[in-house]
Amino acid sequence: MTEQKIEKLFEKIGLGGIERPIETVPGGFLHRMYKVHAGGNAYAVKHLNPLIVRRPDALSNFTAAEKLEDLIEAAGIPIVAALRFGSRKMQEVDGDLFYIFNWHTGQTTDWYHITSGQCRLVGNILGRMHALDPKPGVSAAAEISRIDFDLYLRKSEITDRGLSLLLSQNEALLRYAEEELNKARKLLPAIVCISDEDMDPKNVMWENGKPSVIDPECLEYGNPVSHALQLSLQWSGATICDISLGHIRAFFDGYLHAYDNGFRGYAEVFGLAYTWLEWLEYNLKRALGDCIDEKEKRMGVREVRNTIDRIRCLYENETSIKQELSFLQHESLSGRII
Repeated sequence: MTEQKIEKLFEKIGLGGIERPIETVPGGFLHRMYKVHAGGNAYAVKHLNPLIVRRPDALSNFTAAEKLEDLIEAAGIPIVAALRFGSRKMQEVDGDLFYIFNWHTGQTTDWYHITSGQCRLVGNILGRMHALDPKPGVSAAAEISRIDFDLYLRKSEITDRGLSLLLSQNEALLRYAEEELNKARKLLPAIVCISDEDMDPKNVMWENGKPSVIDPECLEYGNPVSHALQLSLQWSGATICDISLGHIRAFFDGYLHAYDNGFRGYAEVFGLAYTWLEWLEYNLKRALGDCIDEKEKRMGVREVRNTIDRIRCLYENETSIKQELSFLQHESLSGRII
C-alpha cells in the first residue's frame, strides 16, 4: 500500500517512475522512512505517522518548522532540508503526508563510539541555530508535567502484566523525576531561540568528518537552556546509559563558542534531563494500543523499557553530572578552539 502511494507521489510531482524495490530505512521512532530511486537519483521519503498528523497543532507546527528550516539553510548551517515542489514541501497522496529529501550518502555515528570532537561540532551547530534569532525576555509557556501514572498502571494490569510490573517497580523513581522536571522548568530564563530538540545522534549524518542535521521537522522556537542541556546529555551517552562527563564538557565548549547568552546555572536545572518522561508517556500510549499497527505497538513496549532505563541512569549519575555542569560557571569564550 505504501509503495503504491510513493509511486503515485513521484508521478504527481514529476520525479518520474520509481525503480523497484523501495527500501525501508531503519531507525525512525515516529515516522517511517524509505529510500527511493527514480530518474537516476536517490531520495529519502518520509511517510508521516497519521496519528502524529491528527494532533490539533500538528500541521501548523510542520509549517512553522519548514519556515525555520529555510532560515537555517540560508544561514549556511549544515542541514538536509526537505525538497520543495511547486510551492510546497509537504506532499499529500490519498490522505497520507510525505516529505522528500535528496539522499544523503553519509552515516549516523555509532552511539557507542561518539567522540568528544563530534560532541564539540554538534554543540557548535546547535549554538549557531540559537544565535540566529534569539528573543530575550520572551518565555515559552511553562509546561507542567502531570502524567497520570496510576491510569497507565491500571491499563497495563489488564493488557500487559510485564509492563504493569515495570511501572510499579519504578513508580517512585518516575514521580521523583516528574517533580524535578517541573522544578527545573520554573527556573528557566526568559528567552527563546530557533532550535532543534531532536538533534540527537540518530539525526546527524557524518560524511568525511563533517556533520549534517537530518529530520528537521522538529524545528521550533524553544528555550535554549533546556535544549542545550538535554542534547548535551544525549550526545554524552544518556540514551545508551553510558555517560561520558568529558563529552558534556566538549558539547558545551562547541556550543558556547557559537552562542553565549550568559546563563551558567545548568547544574541547577538538571531536572530538565527528565524530559524523557514525555517520551515515556508517548510510548506507554503506543504500548497500550494507541498506535497504527502491531509493529508500532512493539516499538512502544521496547521504548518504555529503554526510557525507564535512561531515567534511572540519569538519576544514578545526577550528582556527578551536576558537578561537571558546574564548570560552566567559570567558563568564558577565551581560549576556545573549534
